Amino acid sequence: MVRAPLIAALMLSLAACGPRDAREPFAESRLPPALSSRFFPPEGWAWGFVGVGTSPVQRYGVASTPRVPRAVVVIVPGYGETAETWFETASDLIEEGCTVWVLDRAGQGGSGRYATPRDLGFTPSFDPDVAALRELLRVVVKPPPGTRVVVIGHADGAVVALAAARANGLRADALIVSSAKLAAPLPAAGFLAAFRRPDARPLGWKPWSKDLADDRRAGRTHDAFRGEVTKAWMTANPDLRLAGPSLGWNKAYETASRSLESSPGQITAPVVMIAPDSRAAALCARIRTCRVVPLAGAGESPHLEADRWRKPWLSSVIGVLKDEAARSNGLHELSEKTKD
Repeated sequence: MVRAPLIAALMLSLAACGPRDAREPFAESRLPPALSSRFFPPEGWAWGFVGVGTSPVQRYGVASTPRVPRAVVVIVPGYGETAETWFETASDLIEEGCTVWVLDRAGQGGSGRYATPRDLGFTPSFDPDVAALRELLRVVVKPPPGTRVVVIGHADGAVVALAAARANGLRADALIVSSAKLAAPLPAAGFLAAFRRPDARPLGWKPWSKDLADDRRAGRTHDAFRGEVTKAWMTANPDLRLAGPSLGWNKAYETASRSLESSPGQITAPVVMIAPDSRAAALCARIRTCRVVPLAGAGESPHLEADRWRKPWLSSVIGVLKDEAARSNGLHELSEKTKD
C-alpha cells in the first residue's frame, strides 16, 4: 500500500486563533480555575499537530529535561482523556530525565474531529491513530541513535500502541500497556442498525455536561483530586470535551481488538502490561516478549490513582525506562530470538 502523505508541523499561530469550526483541531488550553499546580503543563510544554493522508490532524504535546534525555517516552491516552490528563505524569517522567510526548487520539482531545457534534466520540478506524503514532516517531520525534524509546498506551490506547508495533512497524525499545482493555465482541447488529451511519449516536447517548461523572465518581480512580483533572480541563476548554462514543467508534475498537488477537506473534518488541483486563492478559500470554505486572485494587486509571497505587505503577514505568524490567525478565533476548 502506498504511504499516505504526511503533514507534521508546529502550528502555534493556529493555536492562537482557536478552531474555525466544530471539527478543527485545538491546541493551547486554558488553565482550569483552582487547579493544583502539580497538574499544570510541564515547563517548556509545546503543542503541535501531525496528520496522515486525509484524516483530521492529531494534536501532540512535548516537553523535555534540560539534560541529555535518558529516554524518549510517547504516551497514547485512552478514550475520553486528553494530553492535559497526563501533565502530572509527564512532569514526573521529565524529572527522571526523559523527553515526553503525548499524542491525542484521532477525534479526541485537541485533535480534529471527523463529525459533529464535537463531543461525540467517532473515528472510522483505529488505523489513523496507528499511522499517526508511527509517523510521529519517525518524522517528528526522530530519536537519536542509541536513545531508548518507550511507548505507553493506556486502556484502549494500548490497542493502538500494540497495533503500531506489529511487524516491527514502530521504532520502540519497549511498550508499556497500562490497564490494557480489549473490546469484547459486539452483539450482532439488528436489521435497522445495519443502515445507520457509523457516526450515529447510540440509544441513550447524552452530550457532555458539567453533570457528567468525573473519574473518581466513574470508578476509575480512588483519588478525589486526580479524579477531577480531566473534567476540570474539559470544563474550562469546551473544545476538549468528549461524551460517549458513537456506534462507529465502538465498531472500530472491536475490529482493532480482534485484529490484534488474531496475530499476536507479529509483536516482537518487549511488552510490559500493568493491570490488564482478562482479554489483554490472555493476549499477553500469546506474545513471547510480554509479561504482566499486577496492581491489585487499582482503578482503570493508575496514572490518576491515589499514591497507594500510583507510586508502584510509576515505579514499574520508570523501571522499564531504565531497562530494568526488560533485563530482569530476559525480554531483550526473547525479542532477538523472535527476529531470527
